[in-house]
Amino acid sequence: MQSATLTVSGMTCGGCVRSVTNVLQGLDGVTKAEVSLEAKRAVVDFDDAKVNVAQMKSAIEGAGFEVDA
Repeated sequence: MQSATLTVSGMTCGGCVRSVTNVLQGLDGVTKAEVSLEAKRAVVDFDDAKVNVAQMKSAIEGAGFEVDA
Protein backbone atom coordinates (compact mmCIF):
# COMPACT_ATOMS: atom_id res chain seq x y z
CA MET A 1 0.00 0.00 0.00
CA GLN A 2 1.25 3.47 -0.93
CA SER A 3 0.19 7.01 -0.14
CA ALA A 4 0.48 10.05 -2.40
CA THR A 5 -0.27 13.73 -1.89
CA LEU A 6 -1.38 15.60 -5.00
CA THR A 7 -1.80 19.36 -5.24
CA VAL A 8 -5.11 20.04 -7.00
CA SER A 9 -5.95 23.47 -8.39
CA GLY A 10 -9.22 24.67 -9.83
CA MET A 11 -11.45 23.50 -6.97
CA THR A 12 -13.82 26.26 -5.88
CA CYS A 13 -16.54 24.54 -3.83
CA GLY A 14 -17.68 21.42 -2.06
CA GLY A 15 -18.98 20.04 -5.34
CA CYS A 16 -15.47 20.18 -6.76
CA VAL A 17 -14.17 18.29 -3.74
CA ARG A 18 -16.85 15.62 -4.26
CA SER A 19 -15.97 15.36 -7.96
CA VAL A 20 -12.27 14.85 -7.26
CA THR A 21 -13.03 12.40 -4.44
CA ASN A 22 -15.42 10.40 -6.62
CA VAL A 23 -13.08 10.22 -9.60
CA LEU A 24 -10.24 9.00 -7.37
CA GLN A 25 -12.35 6.46 -5.51
CA GLY A 26 -13.61 5.18 -8.85
CA LEU A 27 -10.11 4.02 -9.77
CA ASP A 28 -9.39 0.35 -9.13
CA GLY A 29 -6.74 0.19 -6.43
CA VAL A 30 -7.59 3.43 -4.60
CA THR A 31 -8.57 2.55 -1.05
CA LYS A 32 -9.00 6.06 0.37
CA ALA A 33 -9.05 9.60 -0.97
CA GLU A 34 -9.18 12.64 1.31
CA VAL A 35 -9.60 15.87 -0.66
CA SER A 36 -9.29 19.30 0.96
CA LEU A 37 -10.58 22.47 -0.71
CA GLU A 38 -8.72 24.70 1.77
CA ALA A 39 -5.37 22.91 1.40
CA LYS A 40 -5.90 22.36 -2.36
CA ARG A 41 -4.71 18.80 -2.09
CA ALA A 42 -5.73 15.17 -2.27
CA VAL A 43 -4.16 12.54 -0.05
CA VAL A 44 -4.66 9.13 -1.64
CA ASP A 45 -4.00 5.65 -0.28
CA PHE A 46 -3.65 3.12 -3.07
CA ASP A 47 -2.40 -0.29 -4.15
CA ASP A 48 0.52 0.44 -6.47
CA ALA A 49 0.08 -2.94 -8.14
CA LYS A 50 -3.27 -1.69 -9.53
CA VAL A 51 -2.95 2.07 -10.02
CA ASN A 52 -0.20 4.68 -10.16
CA VAL A 53 0.12 8.43 -9.58
CA ALA A 54 0.09 9.18 -13.32
CA GLN A 55 -3.29 7.45 -13.65
CA MET A 56 -4.67 9.41 -10.69
CA LYS A 57 -3.41 12.69 -12.17
CA SER A 58 -4.97 11.83 -15.52
CA ALA A 59 -8.33 11.03 -13.90
CA ILE A 60 -8.36 14.32 -11.97
CA GLU A 61 -7.37 16.28 -15.07
CA GLY A 62 -10.11 14.48 -16.99
CA ALA A 63 -12.58 15.83 -14.45
CA GLY A 64 -11.46 19.38 -15.26
CA PHE A 65 -8.87 20.14 -12.58
CA GLU A 66 -5.13 20.68 -12.64
CA VAL A 67 -2.68 18.52 -10.67
CA ASP A 68 0.88 18.99 -9.46
CA ALA A 69 2.33 15.96 -7.70
